[in-house]
Amino acid sequence: MTNEELQSIIAAGLPCDHLELTGDGRHWYATIVSGAFEGLRSIQRHQRVYATLGARLQTDEVHALSMKTYTPAEWAANGAK
Repeated sequence: MTNEELQSIIAAGLPCDHLELTGDGRHWYATIVSGAFEGLRSIQRHQRVYATLGARLQTDEVHALSMKTYTPAEWAANGAK
């Protein structure tokens, strides 16, 4: 899977103000900013992202995804790193 493909999949299932991905095609690191994360705990945010990937995690198309998730307000407060 390419960076562009993974970005498209996540963005299609979750409105993102910012989405940054790095990885080698199987192991990925993401920074995701979304208003959909408002009021959610970290694990719930991750579950929302995993839901966009569906079976791709179970079929090992995406082997690993590490992520930092922020609301727009949190992102702004952290200096939009």
